[in-house]
Amino acid sequence: MYSKSDITFTGADYGFEIKNVIAKDRQSVFGADPYLNPARATIPQYNFRLGYFISNHWDISFGIDHMKYVVQDYQTVKISVFDDSPLTPYEGVYNDYDISTTSDFLLFEHTDGLNYINLGIRRSDNIVALDWVAFNLTEGIGAGALYPKTNTTLFRKERYDEFHWSGYSFDVMVGINAKFFDVFFIQSELKGGYVNMPNIRTTNSTDDKASQSFFFGQINILFGGIIHLSPNSKRKQPTN
Repeated sequence: MYSKSDITFTGADYGFEIKNVIAKDRQSVFGADPYLNPARATIPQYNFRLGYFISNHWDISFGIDHMKYVVQDYQTVKISVFDDSPLTPYEGVYNDYDISTTSDFLLFEHTDGLNYINLGIRRSDNIVALDWVAFNLTEGIGAGALYPKTNTTLFRKERYDEFHWSGYSFDVMVGINAKFFDVFFIQSELKGGYVNMPNIRTTNSTDDKASQSFFFGQINILFGGIIHLSPNSKRKQPTN
């Protein structure tokens, strides 16, 4: 889920901003392929995380959130043109003029994807512990960089189809973790954050770029495992 965003586009001979733009995710239909196909596992939206418990309660981790951000076609948005350019659909300078996001004007999406590469610190506290299963409350914060591949059609210019460091993000999360035999776990979590992308590549020209900021939210169901580094390293259940 994404909040509305103002997106600014600039180039050597144009400059404009579109306001309150609606964007959605693009989730692949669930099925064995691609979700359980190792060769195609990176096609859907996914979250990956690898962490290390530094104490009974605290862990540090590295993660990648592979989100997909798609500006909805044929929505009416406000455009402000601040550079009198013949490239814009309406030559001249305009302020809050209605325009539709049609294919002959603009297609804009981070679909390969809106890659949030981040470091996090999290805390776990035991709620219920039995011999074979334990339930833990976990919460944490994270920060990192955005490395998207942005697919843009702008004035029918040739698009820039490469990954590019484009900005930064912060996030917070809270979740419930069910751990089985201290080896496997299933976790449900709510995660949200703020994204600021001041340097988005839009075309093959280095003069062309976009910038935007927005909030995002996720509802995640995660599956994972625990590796004990030595026979005596089996972690005790977190206690309150």
